[in-house]
Amino acid sequence: MSSTRLLVVGLGNPGPAYAGNRHNIGFMAAEAIARRHGFGPFRARFQGEITDGTVAGRPILVLKPMTYMNESGRSVGAAARFYKIPTEDILVFHDELDLAAGKLRCKDGGGHAGHNGLRSLHGHVGPGYRRVRLGTGRPGDKGPGDKQHVVGHVLKDFAKADAAWLDPLLDAIAEQFPLLVKGDAGAFMSKVALATNPPKPKRANPSGPPDSGVPGSPEDPRGV
Repeated sequence: MSSTRLLVVGLGNPGPAYAGNRHNIGFMAAEAIARRHGFGPFRARFQGEITDGTVAGRPILVLKPMTYMNESGRSVGAAARFYKIPTEDILVFHDELDLAAGKLRCKDGGGHAGHNGLRSLHGHVGPGYRRVRLGTGRPGDKGPGDKQHVVGHVLKDFAKADAAWLDPLLDAIAEQFPLLVKGDAGAFMSKVALATNPPKPKRANPSGPPDSGVPGSPEDPRGV
């Protein structure tokens, strides 16, 4: 296991007006991780807010850029350069329109798919960072090409009903985070999926003999 620092980044927009937005689910994940693993309070640095601690024997930095989403790369780049953290040791949590709400996927490198926060990261640290894509779903009543409708969707607060899946998702991310630290993204995804979608209990088989199928028999409700 690597002993170098892992820079964990949650993407979002600063300030109370944005705190509950779908676009801020990356901030929410970063905060849940820091809280669960006993990190200290966030402090202002690198045009963002940062805290640090140790998870699974590895030093961890957790950063929330305060530059607004479309300039996130400036904050991340400054922290990465200061601590000499290579791009592959940057792990970014961000919202993902193309995943259903409550779903999660891990990915190493790739394109930014039009996400302004990722676009900025590409410009400042390159495309090779690791991502955890947190599904918020697309707005359902218009097509994906309606840009204004999509912007309105991501900049709206989660509904109260969303807490039914959002809170368990954030809890599971924080709980299973050590698996990501160890580089086991597959196990992380599986454990989070199991925690957020537990298997339904099997129905017990009724006792007694099977239905004879003969109307009027004691086993056939049509005879009662």
